Amino acid sequence: MLKQFTRKFLNNKGVAYLTAFIFLIITMLMGISIGTVSVPALDIVKIIGSEIFRLAPSGEIDPMHANIVMNIRLPRVILAGIVGASLAIAGAAFQGLLRNPLADPYTLGVSSGASVGAVLTLFFGISIPFAGAFTLPLLSILFAFVTIFVVLIFARQIDRSMKVETIILTGIIFSSFLGAFISLMIALTGDELRQIIGWLLGSVSMRGWEYIKIILPFFLIGSVILLANSRELNAMSFGEERAQHIGVNVQRRKMVILFAGSILTGAAVAVSGTIGFVGLVIPHLTRLLWGPDHLHLLPLSIMTGGGFLILADLVARTIISPTELPIGVITALIGAPVFAMILMKRRVERRG
Repeated sequence: MLKQFTRKFLNNKGVAYLTAFIFLIITMLMGISIGTVSVPALDIVKIIGSEIFRLAPSGEIDPMHANIVMNIRLPRVILAGIVGASLAIAGAAFQGLLRNPLADPYTLGVSSGASVGAVLTLFFGISIPFAGAFTLPLLSILFAFVTIFVVLIFARQIDRSMKVETIILTGIIFSSFLGAFISLMIALTGDELRQIIGWLLGSVSMRGWEYIKIILPFFLIGSVILLANSRELNAMSFGEERAQHIGVNVQRRKMVILFAGSILTGAAVAVSGTIGFVGLVIPHLTRLLWGPDHLHLLPLSIMTGGGFLILADLVARTIISPTELPIGVITALIGAPVFAMILMKRRVERRG
């Protein structure tokens, strides 16, 4: 009886969306409320409401609380949410496309490629005419796309059948190589670029509203493209030949999905640095809870991914307060054991 109730509960997509949405809202309130100065949840609602509807704030609201919420914590929480959502939906798409739960922007080397683009931009002070602040995400996206393209070409040269394990291992090799290249660039510079080490570990600290303006267009474009290809991802998850038989232009869709994933990863890396394993853990857990249908998996991954990274950022800035850990450290501590668990589970299934 309990098993049937649990199965029905998990199969109810309305419950899934409601649960994911409540999780996102709770983590946002926690992220804004908790800190060196605690802000009550009711005050947060009043402050944000007065800003949205342009109402005069109530006399009960502390001006210091209003400043903390609107200028420090709210932009930080929104940025963490968008970055987490970007990496989660990109990871879900890569896993569906490659038919492997071990695929994500980090393990495929896409995050490292985007980091190289960002570091080169900062290293040489590159600025694309008319692009302005968008130069950094544009070059990160370009390098992310080139990296995944080279990984796939290299994997095909090693193994014509393009086994997913080969693609993953190739991605890890490229990720290590690009990481060494970034370390070399940092070592060759003076103190100017040493601060980038902290950025590379992943952080949304001290990022204002301008960073949200930078990532938001790319997040919307990449997410819309992937959501529009949900049915194609469902078809390709059963194999490329089957997808072709039911009328999917596999090569074109594959390139579109890879490009959209690169847009999301490149923009996320440009504003927050390299944050690993979000695109691995969140889609995997969402799939376990609510099923593999990409029509629901992608939007649910957006909400749960956003909430997860907000929570990870909260832990990163409070666990050894007043010192702040890089958010990438927290996600790696969670993600690495999950990665190992998934790998062991696949090995056991294959032997069975």
